[in-house]
Amino acid sequence: MTARAEAISLRGVHKHFGQVRAVRGVDAAISPGEIAALLGPNGAGKTTTIDMILGLSQPTAGSVSVYQMAPRQAVSCGLVSAVMQNGGLLRDLTVAETLRYAASLFTRSAPVPEVLERAGITAIAGRLVGKCSGVEQQRLRFAMALLPDPELLILDEPTTGMDVEGRRGFWTAIRQDAGRGRTVLFATHYLEEADAYADRIILMRHGEIVADGTASQIKALAAGRTVRATLDEPDEGALRAIPGADRVEVRGDTVLIHASDSDAVARHLLTETAARDLEITPRGIEEAFLALTADRAGTEGRE
Repeated sequence: MTARAEAISLRGVHKHFGQVRAVRGVDAAISPGEIAALLGPNGAGKTTTIDMILGLSQPTAGSVSVYQMAPRQAVSCGLVSAVMQNGGLLRDLTVAETLRYAASLFTRSAPVPEVLERAGITAIAGRLVGKCSGVEQQRLRFAMALLPDPELLILDEPTTGMDVEGRRGFWTAIRQDAGRGRTVLFATHYLEEADAYADRIILMRHGEIVADGTASQIKALAAGRTVRATLDEPDEGALRAIPGADRVEVRGDTVLIHASDSDAVARHLLTETAARDLEITPRGIEEAFLALTADRAGTEGRE
């Protein structure tokens, strides 16, 4: 595949829908070969941003380019493919027939047997699409996206509805394909997917980027740690009053205290209570996500 500067470039991008400011001054550049996750709560502007990268909508202000060209031009050149949440499939065709039909729409296309293998669906090539499971249909969408051998693959909530095993298998296929140098941008509500598979996480809130970095860097932005302990008949009110405690969760005799000063909390538990089995761990991607996207502005965007 061709090496190019900046697979995706967004410069001062705004998108308004009437009075709703869905995207507000987004600046970001994604390099070729990166696997980047676009995260944010509902209404953060993720899907609106993806639509502009795909050329499905135009920014109200600012510029979007894909491999130094307009998004629609990049798509028409076969540089970009997308796997959306609910792309339509013809249920009465087989998996292989679907791919052969889709391949006929491109000026150039990867061989269907190769794409079947890369998507992990060779074994079901002769199965009717209507008889395929949700996981198999999503893998078929992935295979269709690979037909033009795109340089940029965009995935919008690609594993919605999959079980744990299906999601793991899907991401194994994506990771293997990205190893060929393909750029991947994906939006997901499964935070552990971003933590496990993304080289970089871009976190949006109310149409703005609030954090951009590796999973470790994102997690480091959420200061504090979690103190876990076992305590018979825990008094939640008393635990909340411990100096340094930010948030308390009680699950039976297990206590989770999210703390800005984990040492002070641990010391209190050990000296002032009958707590045992203490563990102190850094905050994970979920805690970072909640801390960085907490609604402080009171404004709303469009997903």
